[in-house]
Amino acid sequence: MSKFWNQRTKRLRPYVPGEQPQDQRYIKLNTNENPAPPTPAVLKAMHAAVDDALNLYPDPECRLLKQSIADYYSLAVDCVFVGNGSDEVLAHIFAGLFNPDKPLVCPDISYSFYPVYARLYDIELRTIPLGEAFELDLREYPADNGGVIFANPNAPTSMAVPLDEIEAFLVRNTDSVVVVDEAYVDFGAQSCVELIARYPNLLVVQTLSKSRSLAGLRVGFALGDPALIEGLERVKNSFNSYPLDKVAQAGAIAAFEDVQGFEVAREEVVRIRRQAYLSLLTLGFDVLDSSANFLFARPLFLPAEQVYQGLKDAGVLVRYFNAPRISEYLRITIGTEQEMVVLVEKLNELKAGVMQS
Repeated sequence: MSKFWNQRTKRLRPYVPGEQPQDQRYIKLNTNENPAPPTPAVLKAMHAAVDDALNLYPDPECRLLKQSIADYYSLAVDCVFVGNGSDEVLAHIFAGLFNPDKPLVCPDISYSFYPVYARLYDIELRTIPLGEAFELDLREYPADNGGVIFANPNAPTSMAVPLDEIEAFLVRNTDSVVVVDEAYVDFGAQSCVELIARYPNLLVVQTLSKSRSLAGLRVGFALGDPALIEGLERVKNSFNSYPLDKVAQAGAIAAFEDVQGFEVAREEVVRIRRQAYLSLLTLGFDVLDSSANFLFARPLFLPAEQVYQGLKDAGVLVRYFNAPRISEYLRITIGTEQEMVVLVEKLNELKAGVMQS
């Protein structure tokens, strides 16, 4: 700790991403990336964007990309905000839309960046416990708050809240911004985008990192009432006027235009997820019903931390959270079919070792 740090920096506890060890080659099932590469159309568009105009700044308004997103979701273009990954979009939301005079409300088990941003922006955070089966019940959320944020499907639990329950909450929560973080929505949940026209306090956040196989490109976006979007633009232009480079904009546009490529890759993840779910049940796991590109599972034959370490020793990375209520669970990203076969093989070996001892 440096004497030159200010008090805010000293109080921070930064977000910890999934580990990226470099000591050997691993099967990475710990960071919720898509196992499919970007589609050929996306790569072609990105290659074409690498030209002699890279000496010029990109469009700071990302107008063509915003129009592509607006067209895809049948929204007006002034309902679209884009940023350098959905994490940056979330940062601007915390900075500009939540009321710091009242507590921000979110689930006790959710995306661990939310409390990080709350500390960064000096926002009081009130957490509402998930149910015993990790369900999120919005009826327990108070209407008097400085804002509400939750992931749907939730991370790391993988479960989703039905659209009608979210709308019921919006009906009674009208005085603060409600942010629904839909990073994984394309893998099986109902999006809230259709509710935007009826609820001016609703903001939907999505990313191209998951279902569109572009985690390395860093493109995220928010959809909402034009007044909310204008607020985000004010924050963005007070921080970084050029968050998305020319190549990222070109690739993101192509990703929205290549609907068939997107659908094929998404359906493959869902198919493999179902196979993996059944395999884990057979192995002796308690597995939550997933609407995401990962499974949240509790091994019954060995403590979760030992399974995590045993898999890592065998060259397979999954995510272990040493945290209350979830320390006996593993979050397992859906990989390729062959990667999931290897995962099951290594788990069988671990289980066989337990049976023999």
